[in-house]
Amino acid sequence: MYEAGDDPYCYPGTTVLKNLLDLRTQEELDEFESTITAQRADEPLPLYALDVEAYRAIHRHLFQDVYQWAGEYRTVRVSKGSSAFCYPDHIDREMRSLFDQLADENFLRDLEVESFSAKAAHFMAELNAIHPFREGNGRTQNIFLALLADRAGHPLDFAQLDPEALLSAMIASFHGDEKPLAAVIQGLVRA
Repeated sequence: MYEAGDDPYCYPGTTVLKNLLDLRTQEELDEFESTITAQRADEPLPLYALDVEAYRAIHRHLFQDVYQWAGEYRTVRVSKGSSAFCYPDHIDREMRSLFDQLADENFLRDLEVESFSAKAAHFMAELNAIHPFREGNGRTQNIFLALLADRAGHPLDFAQLDPEALLSAMIASFHGDEKPLAAVIQGLVRA
């Protein structure tokens, strides 16, 4: 669960995010969100360049049935435990800078698997530290990573994903150690 100060995204007096179905318990919201985003993830995604607008479109696509603000950057500060994510005032600039770097690196094309995995891990670590949305960052990151890997010639097999290993690797990357995340990504590359 994210921690946020006075949070206009939540129903007053709760930590339940305001949603289009007006579900007022976390359990109901989690169940609906999980079901509908899984359905949306199975649908064809909007096809765009691998840029900021595409990233926002993926979030909007996944969460359009759940949150009015799907695809919009968050406007509150959030943290998980002792990890504070990018301040909202800097999200747009940081996202544009990160995606410009990705374009400058030719979207990680023409790299060997090991190099691709290391650079993809760095990109994902930076993206996670920005955490542009109030909810749904991880799912959006994974779908974008899959698109990036496909277009770079290193398709991923998410059926092999160990969610606990990914979470642990993402936490390590937040604290500067991207090697576990690179190993997770490399382990997902289809041979």
